[in-house]
Amino acid sequence: MTEQLNITQGVNKKPVTTDVLLKSLKALRGIRGEVFTGYPLIATPDGKYSIDATLVSPSKGIVLFDLIEGKSVGEYAERQDDLANKIEARLKLHRELLKGRQLLVPLSVISFASGIANVEAEAKDGYPLVDEQGLAAALNELNWADGGDEIYRMTLSAIESLSSIRKGRSKREVQREDSRGAKLKRLEDSIATLDHRQNKTVIETVEGVQRIRGLAGSGKTIVLALKAAYLHTQHPDWRIAVTFNTRSLKGQFRRLINNFCIEQSGEEPDWTKIRVVNAWGAPGGDARDGIYYEYCRATGTEFFDFRSASDKFGGSERAFDGVCRTVLEKAPEAAHLYDVILADEAQDFPPSFLKLCYAMLKPPKRLVYAYDELQNLSGNSLPPPEEIFGNDEYRQPLVTFGDDPRRDVILQKCYRNSRPVLVSAHGLGFGIYRDPQGPETGLVQMFDYPALWEQIGYRVQSGQLTKGQHIVLERTPETSPKFLEDHSDVDDLVQFIKFDDEARQNAWLVQQIQRNLEEDELRHDDIIVIHPDPLTARRSMGPIRQQLFDVGIQAHLAGVDTDGDVFFRTDTPSVTFTGIYRAKGNEAGMVYVINAQDCNSSAKGLASLRNRLFTAITRSKGWVRVIGHGPGMQGLIDEFSALKRHEFVLDFDYPDETLLGKLRIVHRDLSPQERRRLEQSKNQFAGLLSDLKSGKLHLEDLDEATREGLKKVFVGK
Repeated sequence: MTEQLNITQGVNKKPVTTDVLLKSLKALRGIRGEVFTGYPLIATPDGKYSIDATLVSPSKGIVLFDLIEGKSVGEYAERQDDLANKIEARLKLHRELLKGRQLLVPLSVISFASGIANVEAEAKDGYPLVDEQGLAAALNELNWADGGDEIYRMTLSAIESLSSIRKGRSKREVQREDSRGAKLKRLEDSIATLDHRQNKTVIETVEGVQRIRGLAGSGKTIVLALKAAYLHTQHPDWRIAVTFNTRSLKGQFRRLINNFCIEQSGEEPDWTKIRVVNAWGAPGGDARDGIYYEYCRATGTEFFDFRSASDKFGGSERAFDGVCRTVLEKAPEAAHLYDVILADEAQDFPPSFLKLCYAMLKPPKRLVYAYDELQNLSGNSLPPPEEIFGNDEYRQPLVTFGDDPRRDVILQKCYRNSRPVLVSAHGLGFGIYRDPQGPETGLVQMFDYPALWEQIGYRVQSGQLTKGQHIVLERTPETSPKFLEDHSDVDDLVQFIKFDDEARQNAWLVQQIQRNLEEDELRHDDIIVIHPDPLTARRSMGPIRQQLFDVGIQAHLAGVDTDGDVFFRTDTPSVTFTGIYRAKGNEAGMVYVINAQDCNSSAKGLASLRNRLFTAITRSKGWVRVIGHGPGMQGLIDEFSALKRHEFVLDFDYPDETLLGKLRIVHRDLSPQERRRLEQSKNQFAGLLSDLKSGKLHLEDLDEATREGLKKVFVGK
């Protein structure tokens, strides 16, 4: 249970009184819980209804605040009744909060007015009206004696609830409780709501640039979509753009935004104000529009399509960087076209594109970009914001995250992949158990800062998380929830399988897909077949799709048989086949990664190949089958077998500076406060060692938990 008052600042139209309330609440002692401003939103027959501020406390219950700005309280008693009735009706939809017809949690309303000289003279019996001086007394009147950890958690979840937002694309019908389809339904129901950190990220928006980092499956795409929708409901006159690298995400973004707006405000979004647009774009109307094309159009500069850009700048990866740099040089400031831009998959964009987005924004330049460095398929790391956005006329960085944690959010918890699936993706992606190809290491890539492993949700099981030292890392139940893996035997969650040749691989795959559809109660859109090599994917997948067609199973190649914006077909049941680039951002219950031997080449770009494998594996929210043939596949199986023998922990020697220089570095920028925290931890640990050595401190002076922790670090389990 929380031991402090945590504040999530959303949007309301009473900024002055909101600031006074928050300062007053922070000054109070003994108040624990969560405070939200501008949240929750409630859909009513009269349109959306936004709560000024809400306190959810384990000792006070739910306290709604009616904030009053100005000198008149108006019909505040009627507002309190209206507020209580609306929230009570919403909470009664949550059966776990009811006993009979009564809420298990007390619900109170307080009107807070900081600009009225004599609030007592305006107050009515039974309707609390207070200023800063009277707030403590009003809260002291409230007492929730029956509140326990579980009911408090459920109450907080109900207030934060975005209940149907993450549900599947269509209703799932199952006949057997033990089928894969039934297991998938239970999984989807369990992750239908956002956790507190995700919800906080949706609601809080800074005046300036915000970065969201997280693992595959941590909800970055969903958070971005809901953030865009939340801002649209609160600022319907703002012009908002959502952009991305993978075109097949377009439909997902539109669905999430539409669902949020209807559920939270009772209104469909105004698609002229909130736009889901491609990054590049081309002439041809709204459907083909894009951020870069719109910039060219607004500034009157020359537009390059992909072919002409590739001819001029060379290569697909250099082409987009080239056009973005060119247009920024010719027109460094576009007419201010947007109030907010949200960019997903930023790891696959050149920094020049983020700079172009920044140039398109009205002050205060609200840009939100989200990424996962491990899903980078180009081999180039995203630089820190100071480098991306440059300096002002005084040579000071235009963008820096400073000490504001809201500007640099890390989502640690993974809600898509089970622990075995995610650790397999990391283990193979980094080459943790890869046989050394020379005298030193089999590692393919590594974080430059060892502590970044902890930031993505691992903890030290034994050893020392320091360069040049041995370390054993494990996922925690907090960052990899147990329910994601408890539904199936661990040997069923992830499998690596080798075949004698491609034909046998394909025949097995066809049989498995038939079984998934006919016996496992999976739907066609529960299955994704991914080829990691974009150059050979279409040719290799053709024979498999033909064999499926011969047995009456429809399959499509995303972006080829469908429009570029379509990944899952909704017009007819069809299994999705895809190359790795279009797979990004999408997920399914059963994922087949075919011709996986292509990810174990001895070529120079092995790190990028392993990132393709990582990205493909992490599309699975249930089961994954990595299949292939030849010696390259055997190498992957050997690595996976070693990982299984280690019970899905990462056990390796962290490379020293010399060895790091020979590996691909996975760079995750640390904010100043993170660097200070790491340095503080190092200094505190060094001080503890010094005191132990000098005799100022003895082991028996330490508590048992600390002694056990030290034993694990220096001795091992």
